[in-house]
Amino acid sequence: MTLVLAALAGYLFGAIPFGIVMAKVFGLGDLRAIGSGNIGATNVLRTGNKLAAFLTLILDAGKAGIAVLLAGALFGELAGLVAGLAAFVGHCYPVWLGFKGGKGVATFFGLIFAACWPVGLATGATWLVIAALSRYSSLSALIASALTPVYAATLGGTLMVPFLIVLALLIFWRHTENIQRLLKGTEGKIGSK
Repeated sequence: MTLVLAALAGYLFGAIPFGIVMAKVFGLGDLRAIGSGNIGATNVLRTGNKLAAFLTLILDAGKAGIAVLLAGALFGELAGLVAGLAAFVGHCYPVWLGFKGGKGVATFFGLIFAACWPVGLATGATWLVIAALSRYSSLSALIASALTPVYAATLGGTLMVPFLIVLALLIFWRHTENIQRLLKGTEGKIGSK
């Protein structure tokens, strides 16, 4: 029962569309009609408002991190991971937006940092290196998420490994269109509008 409660609370918290909230707060218009139409920080950045994009990144990461830490403190590590996974699903498929949400990358990072910070650091470093070399946010997310289960297995997050495999598969699924654009050479780079 505690796992069900952790999952439900995590989902509802994860379903808060902070990108849309920040776009409204900063008067940027309907985020779903801008750039890729995504509700995440990368698309908020396409509006040119770096503060709104930064706040979206922090809030989207924070909602999964808080879900992991709170459920973990109340019900144990497994419940924390379940709540974090549910927050990720809530971000990608929010009930408030007809189940059309973001790609989940920031939420993924928030979950990892909260569950096992050394794995979070390794994953974050991977994302940064790939982003610096390629300037593709999507490619960075794909490579970082694919390597995260390996990092967890070697850096002390073994309970996380099955969750991270599921999360990596979901990130690849959510990036299907990005993968197609990467293969065609038409994917937008970081900082492009």
